[in-house]
Amino acid sequence: MALRFYNTLSRKKELFEPMVPGKIGMYACGVTVYDYCHIGHARSVVVFDVIYRYLKASGYDVTFIRNFTDIDDKIIQKANQEGIPWNEVAERFIDAYYEDMERLNIEKPTFEPRATEFIDEMVEMVKLLERKGFAYKVDGDVYFSVEKFPGYGKLSGRKLEDMLAGARVEVDSKKKNPYDFALWKASKPGEPAWESPWGPGRPGWHLECSVMSRHYLGETFDIHGGGEDLIFPHHENEIAQSEAAYGVPFVRYWIHHGFVKVNREKMSKSLGNFFTIREVLERYHPEVLRLFLLSKHYKSPVDFSDATMLEAEKGLERIYSLLDSISEKTRNTKETNSSESQVRDEYPELYDKAKEFPQKLKEDMDNDFNTAAVIGSFFELTRISNRYLEKLGGKKAKGPKRELLKLTEKVFLDNGSVLGLFGENPREFLDNLRDKKASSLGIDVALVEKLIKERDKARKERDFARADGIRDRLRVLHVILEDTPSGTRWRVEAE
Repeated sequence: MALRFYNTLSRKKELFEPMVPGKIGMYACGVTVYDYCHIGHARSVVVFDVIYRYLKASGYDVTFIRNFTDIDDKIIQKANQEGIPWNEVAERFIDAYYEDMERLNIEKPTFEPRATEFIDEMVEMVKLLERKGFAYKVDGDVYFSVEKFPGYGKLSGRKLEDMLAGARVEVDSKKKNPYDFALWKASKPGEPAWESPWGPGRPGWHLECSVMSRHYLGETFDIHGGGEDLIFPHHENEIAQSEAAYGVPFVRYWIHHGFVKVNREKMSKSLGNFFTIREVLERYHPEVLRLFLLSKHYKSPVDFSDATMLEAEKGLERIYSLLDSISEKTRNTKETNSSESQVRDEYPELYDKAKEFPQKLKEDMDNDFNTAAVIGSFFELTRISNRYLEKLGGKKAKGPKRELLKLTEKVFLDNGSVLGLFGENPREFLDNLRDKKASSLGIDVALVEKLIKERDKARKERDFARADGIRDRLRVLHVILEDTPSGTRWRVEAE
């Protein structure tokens, strides 16, 4: 099956054929660095991180660009509020961005340009648009004339005449048309500025992505994307200025992901339901957030809530518990020369599912990057694997049994890496999750560990009544004990 995905420009799912066989140029809109990243940003970076990972895993040579908007009205406003230079604000939040991305296990793009590194190229593009008659100057500002570009609205499916007839648009007396947008903005007193033929100022927001994508990927490239809120006007304006300037198609395939909602409402600071990545990661492991964000198709909205995050956490805990059990069953056992038929005969359902998994993942990802289906397959494999573990009982896995479990483990680790999941040490993940749950329920971890030692002592002394009493006492605290060959482990089971 060949890769197909939904192209916003054509409004249909299309077969993907890169301009240059084996090579892909991809650009995703980055953040404006005036504050900490929120969970909407997290969805964008996770979606394109997985697309990037999958395209590379499929054998493509991918050049991936994600930019920083490091000059903007919001950055200037923040700097004025704090009484510091604008570039200090930008640097602070770029550093914070990288901290968040590292925790979320986001692979770095090929290049991460900053808008202020390309001012000269932006000036040249505005000059070109002005020469071609697509731009006009008013009091030091330069605007793009949307009426001069016949294809305006083709990405969003809007017609300019309909927009003008029915839309409520902020009136700017400088503009010839209310939908004209700024290519260059004259600076106000005290604002950062760069020299230009139109006087000191700075570029408009839409301009930077056109310039930076062309610099790295050329005048036409394969994939561009971002959140669906960027379709209009940002991406629409990028198309207009780029195609007007260079006379060739700008982007061949457009990918846009859905919104993050909070308890079924739009996320906004005014509603008090606005969460930064940092705030979320204080409560949940980063892989829980990744799993939650990938559990729905990227075009669908995702609903962030305690319930949906706890569901993701429980799902991830099930998978890590399985991986921990496999590690426990195969620890200190030797690889064998078991034949493929011997391994399959041990538990055909699990063997077949594990062997088929990479192809199933490819089919689902080739079908519009369907991470939700991939995650569903991981949970199905988990259920089958747990049935096999129940069949094994408390015995170590040797011979074909060992090879079957190691095959299953490899499937999770190799294929999970495409989604950026299952990269933690299973026991460390489970212990950290357990301790966090215990803390939230007011359970004294030190007391639990002390009681477990007392129980171990009682068992050695064959005082089983006391050992059972300690187990019952801990159960009242929602602490469940599991006796393993490596010792007694415990987990928290809330009501």
